[in-house]
Amino acid sequence: MKKKLKKIPKFKTEDEEREFWDTHSSMDYIDWSKAKQGIFPNLKLTTQPISIRLTTSMIGQLKQRAHSINVPYQSLIKQYIANALEK
Repeated sequence: MKKKLKKIPKFKTEDEEREFWDTHSSMDYIDWSKAKQGIFPNLKLTTQPISIRLTTSMIGQLKQRAHSINVPYQSLIKQYIANALEK
């Protein structure tokens, strides 16, 4: 016997929806047996450009280090920031 699913309410904000799903099980609202694997080949993280002032010598060091490991220096900066945030 199939379980009767509840209707997902309409939400006014993402915060309201987030709070709802934090306190409710999706099993009561969605038949996961009918779910299909999604593929999003063109999905990219949203990025925002920023400006940061660095000394010329610091930029030079970053470029040298990035060149030695064969990555763009801006990608290296992002890696450094991500690693620092994980700590």
